[in-house]
Amino acid sequence: MSAERPTLPPVRLRTDAELARDALAAPLLARAVRLARWAGPGTRVGAGGELVEAQLPAAAEHLGLEPDEDGAAEASEAWRLAVDAGLLDVEDPEEAAGPDAEGTVTAGENLALVTGGSPQDVLAIWLDGLEAVHADATAPAFDDLADLVAEDGTIDFESLDWDPEIEAEFLDGVLGNLYLLTVGEGGADPVPVPLPALAASVVVPDDMGEPTDDILEQVSEAMMRLDDQFRVLEPIGIVEYRPVDEALLVEEGEDGAGAADDEDVTRYGMVRLTPLGLYGLRARMLEAGVDAPAVGDLADKGADALLGGIAYYPEAAARAEVGLWLARRGTDGAGGELLAAARGTDRQAPLRRLHCQQALALVGAAAEPEVRAVLDDPELGGLARVWLAELGAADVPAPPESMIFWLAVDTIAAQLEADGDLDELQDLVEGLAGQHSGFFDEAWRVEHPATAEVLEAMGRLHSDKKKAKEARKAAFKARSRAGS
Repeated sequence: MSAERPTLPPVRLRTDAELARDALAAPLLARAVRLARWAGPGTRVGAGGELVEAQLPAAAEHLGLEPDEDGAAEASEAWRLAVDAGLLDVEDPEEAAGPDAEGTVTAGENLALVTGGSPQDVLAIWLDGLEAVHADATAPAFDDLADLVAEDGTIDFESLDWDPEIEAEFLDGVLGNLYLLTVGEGGADPVPVPLPALAASVVVPDDMGEPTDDILEQVSEAMMRLDDQFRVLEPIGIVEYRPVDEALLVEEGEDGAGAADDEDVTRYGMVRLTPLGLYGLRARMLEAGVDAPAVGDLADKGADALLGGIAYYPEAAARAEVGLWLARRGTDGAGGELLAAARGTDRQAPLRRLHCQQALALVGAAAEPEVRAVLDDPELGGLARVWLAELGAADVPAPPESMIFWLAVDTIAAQLEADGDLDELQDLVEGLAGQHSGFFDEAWRVEHPATAEVLEAMGRLHSDKKKAKEARKAAFKARSRAGS
């Protein structure tokens, strides 16, 4: 039942149906679907599956775009996505009739799934599109490629200062930080993140105080790379992006874009991860083997998996997970299952008991008989009394003194394991020590695996020097007793 700390906090995702609607509304995928339905036997494609230049104006007009250079570029981008996402199948022209032939195009099997498939089918198509757009975002700029085209039409990639793995790693690092910032805020209503802050998150070393001029220049360069990349990513619906104000770059000249004041910060670019973006980035991270939990992952698991899984969740996410678990399982017998899962002497056991008490609050009065059944249990009796008192139940027996001290140690051990707020932990330490006269004279005798560790922590945290010294002495006694 022991738990490992997840790499990332749990994310709250919208339902698959809501996310599928968001995916179909993403401008790039919506255009790709329209072009896939527009294409027919007379549609002409080139050797790489691209729509031939002569047909781009008509494709742009079909999408409601101007039949100019910009419209043709957007139509071409949508066409590529339709092919990459399996909305269109293109026959290789060389296989059909030689190197000078044009290819033929037919509807891909994914096109029917757009309207006839499940939300999961739609999201799978969108994820394929996301991968294609991510690859485009990390590709070298077209102007750079044009400079490297040889007379025979080939591209000399070795002369290009571009490493696909490094580019992908850079963008994934930025997106990972954006995901962490969004999930850390709860993910429900993500706030826009200034582009300079996001660029700095992958450039400025964690242990650096005041950034050097060289680091600031690297931040500015990273911002410009990200500005290009987010412009490519936005149409697939992963982010909402306000680009860098080009007029501002002209004003700043050689000073770069790294020193915005508060009122100008939005002019340097702002990016917000969308709910669909949260889903997409989590899917990519799971594919890469990253532990990226989501609220609801444990809804169909047993109580042991539930309490172990939420051990390090923030309070709101843990409560939401328990709520989903109860909605799936029902409250009948849930109290007994939770209490059984809360037992143990391993390091995470105090946290399980803490979350068990909070989960029982959601079960409500239905759990009272099961809670009363453990009143004499040395590990659960204190928890049971606290819960019954909070419920307002009658005839709650007073705990023996040994149980009071055991519960105090268990409570602090849970907070230490959770790495909670230090000020709150200090208040808890001082409050528990102050409630019981001669606390440290008795606490070192508590038969709890974390007794010595808890007393050492109380010695570090207690603001009263005399009490802190008493705690350290008690910790020494506890270790001596445990070693004897």
